[in-house]
Amino acid sequence: MAKGAQAVGKGARKAADALPDWSDTALGSMRRGVGRVSRAGLSPSKVVASHQRRGHEVTRLLDLRSLDLEQIDAVRGWGASWSYPTAAALSGATAGLVISGGQLAVPITAGTSAAPSGMAIAGALVGDTAFVLGLASRAVGHISLLYGYDPEEPAEKLFVMSVVNAGTAVSAGAKTAAMADISRLTQALVRRKSWELLLDTSVVAQVSTKLAERFAVRLTKQGLGKVVPAAGIVLGSAFNWATLESIVDVANIEYRKRFLLEKYPHLADDEATAPLQDVGEVAPDDEADETISVIDELVDAGGPDLP
Repeated sequence: MAKGAQAVGKGARKAADALPDWSDTALGSMRRGVGRVSRAGLSPSKVVASHQRRGHEVTRLLDLRSLDLEQIDAVRGWGASWSYPTAAALSGATAGLVISGGQLAVPITAGTSAAPSGMAIAGALVGDTAFVLGLASRAVGHISLLYGYDPEEPAEKLFVMSVVNAGTAVSAGAKTAAMADISRLTQALVRRKSWELLLDTSVVAQVSTKLAERFAVRLTKQGLGKVVPAAGIVLGSAFNWATLESIVDVANIEYRKRFLLEKYPHLADDEATAPLQDVGEVAPDDEADETISVIDELVDAGGPDLP
């Protein structure tokens, strides 16, 4: 086992050298491919039809926002809370198996079997990260439709990215910045701010690409436990499950909040005046989790700013 661990350790170090050479291009291509199919099958008409079958008087997606939350929950169900984390866990376990496969074979074959190469390790990490990002996009888009919001609208795409940002952040500083973005976007969307009219689809696309790259780096760093010999299978599965579970939880909370704020506008005033909680001193480990702001990226890309 010690020889196997040493062999895989060498492979992991090779992966660090291999990633800068080709992983950005590979991840970008895979992310775009996964992104195109990640929301396939998510249709506003299907959600509307589901409500109509239950006798709810709706003819378009926007009509869902006039329903009671109880009616939304009757159609919504809780499948998303299990299906997306489960799919992510399987992907993480597969990546861990690819990375640890050679290590498991080394002690059995007395060292004659080769450990996974750096390219194999890097490829497993890139593929798993792209798949998880695709699942994250689909999960949040799915939940947004269930509450009557179209994830293909430019402003909604920003909100989807802010939810993914909050769900993947692990440090106090990164989580606080992400939740601040969600709060500002929620206020703007609930109050129908004019900035929504200033959004350019090309700018939103540029922001989406930039954020996807930063999310990919974040997930890759967080998921390096998959490189741990043998245990990487369990760690990869558990990490991916926790990541998607966190993203789905944030999506559920924030879309329910928006739904209620639009039905009861006076709550928006209380939300706007509520101070952000002080998270205290940033822990040393927080430095490993980069702080990402969707709104800052939007401004840097030439888009409108939020007050």
